[in-house]
Amino acid sequence: MTIPAGSKMASRWLIFLLVCASTASCEDRSYREIGAQINTLTKPGGGPPAEAIAQLARMGRRTLPQIETALHTASPRGKSNLIMALDAIGDPEAAPIVQHFAVYDASAEVRTACEELLQRWAAAGDRRAGPARQALTRVSEKRAKGEGPE
Repeated sequence: MTIPAGSKMASRWLIFLLVCASTASCEDRSYREIGAQINTLTKPGGGPPAEAIAQLARMGRRTLPQIETALHTASPRGKSNLIMALDAIGDPEAAPIVQHFAVYDASAEVRTACEELLQRWAAAGDRRAGPARQALTRVSEKRAKGEGPE
């Protein structure tokens, strides 16, 4: 099939090809950037956490899925750093993540840090307060049922 130059079809094909080319070159690199900051917080010798936490806080809520995934495999020190990052991000959508680790994490230190974060958010009186209070209620209910490590 040949498309005559100057036809409407040729113009449409040209626009289509330009759109395809531009989207291929505009790759979202945030996934890699988030991963690099998480590695700083979780890997031995990753360096001081303050800058990585600040970077994650600037990236905001889009960091939550990767942080949640990293929390499952990080060392207790790495988890503490990730919890500090969740605090700095301050998104109410993190409350269920923190709730989970407040109940089920193997480390008592991590569980305590999560519960303290939820308590701070619940007392803050901003948009985090409601989800944090709800998460604290669920933490208490689950512990009352004997869920989580002893």
